[in-house]
Amino acid sequence: MAIDPDREFKPIRIALLTVSDTRTAKDDTSGDILAERIEGAGHELATREISKDNAEEIAAHLHRWIDDETIDAVVTTGGTGLTGRDVTPEALQQVKTRDIPGFGELFRYLSLKTIGTSTIQSRACAVVARGTYIFALPGSNGAVKDGWDGILAEQLDSRNRPCNFVELMPRLRET
Repeated sequence: MAIDPDREFKPIRIALLTVSDTRTAKDDTSGDILAERIEGAGHELATREISKDNAEEIAAHLHRWIDDETIDAVVTTGGTGLTGRDVTPEALQQVKTRDIPGFGELFRYLSLKTIGTSTIQSRACAVVARGTYIFALPGSNGAVKDGWDGILAEQLDSRNRPCNFVELMPRLRET
């Protein structure tokens, strides 16, 4: 990470959504890991919820948070696999303004180092939706660590050089 100590750290407000038909607040370990990392990085965990593996329900959560001008980014965990119940990428397609294709590509590259070719089964992805970043990570503990530690920790830090997602936030709603 190329942190420039002369730049100001700007904490952002992040909503966290766990997508699962089986997890509860008591056993949502991947959500716990992300919440700890979000707050440990100096950001604010704006809200944390769990949604069933249902594209319309996921999209409803996302629309609510996109419309909330105090939420800068959303991180989801779960629902990015290949099975019929894995519909998080489809929910993102319902709300997106534009894709961030490099996110999924970089995630799978980093994940290759930890889980080998099994990374091909991940549909991790990211979009911008009406000025809000949305990052969809797989639901495993290792995957959320790879995604946060390898990508989001740097890109959501306003001091990161040569560039970062935070410095683009004021311009995301441009037309």
